[in-house]
Amino acid sequence: MRSWIAGPLGRLLRVWGLATRSMTLGARIVALDAEGRVFLVRHGYREGWYMPGGAVDPGETALEAVQREAREEGNLVCDETPRLVGVYYNRREGRDHVLVYRCDRARQTTPRRPDWEIAESGFFALDALPPATTPATRRRLAEVLDGAEPTPDW
Repeated sequence: MRSWIAGPLGRLLRVWGLATRSMTLGARIVALDAEGRVFLVRHGYREGWYMPGGAVDPGETALEAVQREAREEGNLVCDETPRLVGVYYNRREGRDHVLVYRCDRARQTTPRRPDWEIAESGFFALDALPPATTPATRRRLAEVLDGAEPTPDW
C-alpha cells in the first residue's frame, strides 16, 4: 500500500533538492554479515528496498557519511573499513552522484526500531531479497558481489 509520505511528499522532497542544490553527493553501503547476507532498508517515505545510505553532509567525508548512515538506518557497525567500489550518476534524481562502499564484516548492534524514516530493515540472503528491492539496488549487488559488468548510471 502506498502511503501519502511515499508518494507526494517523496516527490516534493526530490524536487526541492533539485531546485536548491547544483549537485548532490550520496553514499550507500553493501553491508554483509558473517553469513553473507546483505542489509537492506525500506523507507517510510519511498517505495522499495535499498542499501543503507544518504547524503554526504557538509564537512563530512564520504566514508564518514556511509558509516553514519549505516549506524542511523540500521544500527550497523563495520568491523573493517568500508571500501569504495564505485561511483554512479543518478539521472533520475537529476544531478545526484552516489558512491557505493562495501563492508564484508557488518553487524547490527541492536535491532532497528521502525520509525517514519525506516519502516523496515534487515539482513537478507542474496537469493531471497524482498520482491520490492529496487532495480538499482539489484544492479549494484550484482556488480559488487557477482562480478556483473558495472554501469556508470545508477
